[in-house]
Amino acid sequence: MLEELFSQVYTKFKMHFYREVFSRFQSREASLTAVETLCMEVIAALKDPTVNEFASFVQISSPNAAYKVNSLIQKGYLEKAQSAQDRREYHLRPTEKYLDFYNVSNTYIEAVMARIRARFSQEEVAELERMLGIVSQELMPEVPLE
Repeated sequence: MLEELFSQVYTKFKMHFYREVFSRFQSREASLTAVETLCMEVIAALKDPTVNEFASFVQISSPNAAYKVNSLIQKGYLEKAQSAQDRREYHLRPTEKYLDFYNVSNTYIEAVMARIRARFSQEEVAELERMLGIVSQELMPEVPLE
């Protein structure tokens, strides 16, 4: 039962995201392909990765990653920022253009979290927060985002 319920919640978050992304394609607001949208989601989640870190995470070649990154920069959704520690290194950062038009999942997460806080006691919310922290930090080592 736990697996089924978790899968339902995860699927609902994904489906909401997909619906929002496709609605932007419908209104011609979007200028990103579906693959570019996924690349941007990964880059945003990795929090300022280098091109090589992005390539390594999604398991594509560095030249392929550089091609995708350059396309996203040309479209104005991504920028390269020079590293303060190593001036030879550049980090990828989503631009305001991307955040304004494609960061649809955070708004929905915030809405669901507000509903959770309204529905459950502070103690229950604190326990859910504790458990999710353990799941994220200890039980999902294959996807280290921190």
